[in-house]
Parts: sequence; structure tokens; C-alpha cells
Amino acid sequence: MSIDSGRVRQMWHLLEPVHAVLYYAPEVFEEMEALGYDIGERWPSYFALRAAPLGAPGAHQVASAFYSFNPHMVAEHIPAAWDVAAPEKVLAARTRGVDRAYRALIGERITSPELVEVAALARRAAQAAPIGGRPLAAANAALPWPHEPHLVLWHAATILREHRGDGHLAALLAAGLDPVEALVSFAAIGAAPAEVFASRGWSEQEWSAARERLNVRGLLDADGAVTDAGRALRAEVEHRTDELAAAPWHALGAEDTARLADLLGPLWLEVLSSGMLPHQTTLGIGKV
Repeated sequence: MSIDSGRVRQMWHLLEPVHAVLYYAPEVFEEMEALGYDIGERWPSYFALRAAPLGAPGAHQVASAFYSFNPHMVAEHIPAAWDVAAPEKVLAARTRGVDRAYRALIGERITSPELVEVAALARRAAQAAPIGGRPLAAANAALPWPHEPHLVLWHAATILREHRGDGHLAALLAAGLDPVEALVSFAAIGAAPAEVFASRGWSEQEWSAARERLNVRGLLDADGAVTDAGRALRAEVEHRTDELAAAPWHALGAEDTARLADLLGPLWLEVLSSGMLPHQTTLGIGKV
């Protein structure tokens, strides 16, 4: 049994919610509020939580690593985030918040043999992820591993998520899609409504200008609908992203990857059924 792109994509679908608890769990928001962050909206804590493994990066570094966000939006939160709390305090807060969130989600199963096994398998995959040219994956991989199995699982999911994300940016660059063009073309193939992508801070003028550039390239028609060429380019981006995300699963092996997928299923359902995560995101999971 070999690792194909379908399995690679399945592992992303299963692990993404496991990681995304960080950005939506009320327990994490409470920890960030205690540090002094405004939790009236999502973004002050989001930028701090995701960027903290990089140290205390400036706005240009974060905009580069996050890619899809308007740099002006990034500059509203970075470097101001480090005036609220130092990155090491943010990292400690996210660990506390995820710990509390997982205990609330899993309950007594937090010490189950299955959780110990799933954590060990996910850690093996994460430790096999190549980090060259992948700043967010490398930054998270450099952090100390926690001891508790549920936190090991979350940390592994985070490394693997950022590993895939870094590779996705490489695929977008190879396709010649700048940050806003990447979002416009993704919306055009039905990954999510254009309104969902408004969360990345691009103005209507910037969005329209990107549509015009894509039209000139023959990727969108005059009405903004995707052309065959545009759909083919996005399919190539997704295919290349899967290829670049495959190394951890080849290293883990087909049998253990399948076992990990089986073990992740109940937790995946637990997270989704909690209502914590939004129904639509900019990731296009289940759409592309």
C-alpha cells in the first residue's frame, strides 16, 4: 500500500481541525485576554499566536510568511502584538489554552492508550517533515516538544499544517499568483464565497485589479468566472501542494499513516461537532 495524493490530502483534512483549535477555542481567547490582547475580534490574538514561534518578527516578515493577508492589515497587528506580550509569553499562553481546550473536548480520554498512540504516530510524521525553505514549519519544529500526549498531538499537527502551508506558498509562487490573485482565483473555482476571503483585508479595488490581471492571463473571463486554463492552473497548484506535503507520510509509511488516519477520526469529529470552527474558511477543504 503506497502513499498517494488522496491520502496526503486526507491527512491534511484530518489534522487541520486538530491544529485550528488554537485560533477558535474560548480557552485560548481567555489566556490571550489575560495577557492583555483584545479578543473582541479574532485578529489581535491570531497574529500573535501564529507569529510567536518566529520570535518577534516585524510586519514585513509576517506578511511574507502568511502571504494571503494584506500587508496593511498585518501592520495593524505586528509588531504591536509584542508590545502587549513577549513572544515567549504568547507561546506559553497558547500551550495553556490548547491544553485546557483539549481537556474540555476529550475529557477522560485524555489519558487513553489511543491518544498516546495517535500522538506518537503524529510526532513521527512531524519529525520527518523537511523544513528547508519553510519558515513557519521550521519555527514550530524548533520549539520544545511537550510531554502530555494531547499536546504532542497538537504540536505535531501544527508543524505538519505549517509544513503544508509553506509548501502551498511555493506552489502559488511557481504558478505566478501573488497573494490577492491567489485568493481571487481560489474563490473563482468555488473554494469559498468571495466574502469569506474579505477577512484577509484586501480592498474592493485591489480585488478587482487582481481579477483584471487574471483576465489578461486568460485565467478568468471578463465576468470574473474561471476559465479552463484558470481551473487547470489551480488544479496544478493543489497537486503540487500535495506533492510537497507528502514527505512526512512517506517517512511514516503507508500502514502507520492509515492507522493514524483511523485514530484521528474520532477527535476530528469531536472538534467539528463542538461548533467551535467556522463552517466556511479560506482553505477550501472539501471544495477543491
